[in-house]
Amino acid sequence: MRIFTIDATLVTETFGQNPLAGLSLPQRGYLWITCTRARFELMQAQIQAALQTLCGVQLLDLHISDLLNQQLPSRYDYTSQYDLLVFRRLAANDAESDAKVATPVQPLSYLPARGGPPILRRIDTSPVGFVVLDRVLLSVHPADCSVRDIYAARLLAASGTDARSHHGQGAPDGRSTGARGVPANPADMMLRIVNQMVDGYLALRRQLSHQLDHWQAELIDPRTRFNNWGALLNARLSLHQLDELCEDQRSAVLDWSESIKAWPEADTPASQRERDSLQVRSRDVLEHIERVVHHVQRLEQNAETAVQMHFNAQSHRTNEIMRTLTVLTAIFLPLNLIAGIFGMNFEFIPFLHQSNGFWFAMGAMLLIAVTLVLVFSRKRYLDRSTR
Repeated sequence: MRIFTIDATLVTETFGQNPLAGLSLPQRGYLWITCTRARFELMQAQIQAALQTLCGVQLLDLHISDLLNQQLPSRYDYTSQYDLLVFRRLAANDAESDAKVATPVQPLSYLPARGGPPILRRIDTSPVGFVVLDRVLLSVHPADCSVRDIYAARLLAASGTDARSHHGQGAPDGRSTGARGVPANPADMMLRIVNQMVDGYLALRRQLSHQLDHWQAELIDPRTRFNNWGALLNARLSLHQLDELCEDQRSAVLDWSESIKAWPEADTPASQRERDSLQVRSRDVLEHIERVVHHVQRLEQNAETAVQMHFNAQSHRTNEIMRTLTVLTAIFLPLNLIAGIFGMNFEFIPFLHQSNGFWFAMGAMLLIAVTLVLVFSRKRYLDRSTR
């Protein structure tokens, strides 16, 4: 468990064996309480007591179940006192998985364990839960979540920059806080972490496209025999599941964005700026998710198009072979007819007992074959198609 106190632009982390003991809200800022799913399950009572002391709020049992559920899709829910957002992250790190934690609940595997490009098998889709209160953000992550650690390091670095830049000055306003990289409120921090999760998938686009392009080139190349159909089917299934995953993410963030419009009217310019900033950041997260959806759908279409082009090329190649065999059959058919006639068991057959009968028949057969070859060549029946 890690606890951060954000007071204006100053960010400090609380250490200790029991960091929840004696925890209090800062004078002007808020708290970020983050823990793994296993730790949250073990410390439910302490976390509920801390939220009751800090905000006078306790989480509902259904929402606790949502935070502990490793198979829950991205979704948004709310009460009159807090908002709940579950967001399935997209990351390429095999080490980050709740499967390594000894819990009775097994994580959902959206992607097949075997088959498909390796980059697809490395995509982790563990859910991350956020509880957004007025002055507290509670986040529940998978085990060894690099997204949380990276953002925490970035937050501490931004705080250090802000502390140096505002040393000896008055407290900065909300605009300077947001511009310097320190979120102005728990909702803003939640959106930034979600945006980092989505950007984690956007960073995988080049690798994913490169591996699927390799398969497409292999499918289209007529000189290779593609036989990795099981892996290709798994890859298409993985892309389809990623598409559904991103659609759930988009719906959850869209519901969150719509809920902001139902908040009470801001009574100060600073509060209005914070709300406007949340709406802008929500639209930015939606735009990033839509880019992910568009990219996944384009990869699905490319894979489908490559398969269709593969079968079209195979059909064209089969037609070319059948055309060549048909032309050869048409050339040798008259020759077989002549050979069959002279092979009949009649006593009297013209040219059969003549000394030059064999050479006359061979010349006639050669003349017919050459004539047919010239005719078929003129009709372009023997031309090879260019690749």
